[in-house]
Parts: sequence; C-alpha cells; structure tokens
Amino acid sequence: MQKKSLVIKILVPVLIVVVIGAMWLIKNKNSTDTSLTDTQNEQTNADIPEHLKEADFSLNETSEIDFEALSKYGVPIIADYGADSCIPCKQMAPVLKKLNVEMQGKAFIKFVDVWQYGEAASNVPVQVIPTQVIFNADGSPFMPSEALAKEIQFDMYSHRDAGEHIFTVHQGGLTEEQMRKILKEMGVE
Repeated sequence: MQKKSLVIKILVPVLIVVVIGAMWLIKNKNSTDTSLTDTQNEQTNADIPEHLKEADFSLNETSEIDFEALSKYGVPIIADYGADSCIPCKQMAPVLKKLNVEMQGKAFIKFVDVWQYGEAASNVPVQVIPTQVIFNADGSPFMPSEALAKEIQFDMYSHRDAGEHIFTVHQGGLTEEQMRKILKEMGVE
C-alpha cells in the first residue's frame, strides 16, 4: 500500500508537468516568431548608396559592435541589447526587424542577444535588457531635443576622467513610433 501511495505521489506531479509542457509546446508552435535570429536582407543592394554597399547592415551581432568603424559610413546607429527570450525584447523584435530592413542605407539597426553573447556587451553600459545605445551619423553620442527627452527617458554616460559624453542609452523597450522619432531627430526620414 505504501509503495502504491509513493508511486502516486511521484507520478501525479510528473504527469502534470508533462501535460503543461505539452500545452506550452502546442501553443508556442503556432505563435508568430518574434525571435531576432532571422537575418535575411530583404532590401536590394540597388537601394543603398554606393559608399554604403560594403557596409554590413545585418541585424544580428554576435560580438562587440565597433561603433567607431560603423560611424565611418556616416549614418546613425541604434544598437539594441536584449535577448530572444525576454518579454520586452520579444515585443521589440518585429520593430527591430522592420526598421532594420527599411533603414538599410540610412541607419544601422543592430541587435545583440546578451544572454547568448554576453561578451558582446562588454564595451557598452548595459544594466537591464533591452537597452538601446544610440549614436549620430558623425559617431557622436545622440543628444535628444528637450521635447524628445521629456517623452523618452535617455541616460547619458560620460568618461569618468575627461567628462566627455561617450554614450546615450535608453533602458527598456521602445515602440516603432519612438524609434522613428529618434531616427527623425538624427536626420533619417
């Protein structure tokens, strides 16, 4: 009798976990893909100005982003540091994909999955995910207008010794509308 009771105490929780797992798999199998692992470039090379054709406008990065090298192309940069499995990051994923394709040749829209490639965020101030690091076309840190700064909170980071402004970041998710406002302030239409 004790053996039967012990089997029931073990078997019931295991079955519950299996059923819940199966339900989760079925539900997520049919959901839309919000991961950022798709790096297909849907824009043709003809739409990109000649001096930018050698630039890598792919969305995903797996190592530190060289902002200095990207700034030589003369277009703004928005780099999102997140993860394919965090909820706000999943909400931003379709926006990043869409803007990455739409802005090729006009701006770099990059994504780094810090849970998979943690070392790729070692050169930027990421405290929470998602975090966006934003640079102007000339490579200087983005400085939002007073009106935009009232609408979207930005954090400014300065060099400890020199006091030079080195990073502008936004912590948390951004909507497509907010990203477009930032890009517009940086001269991208």
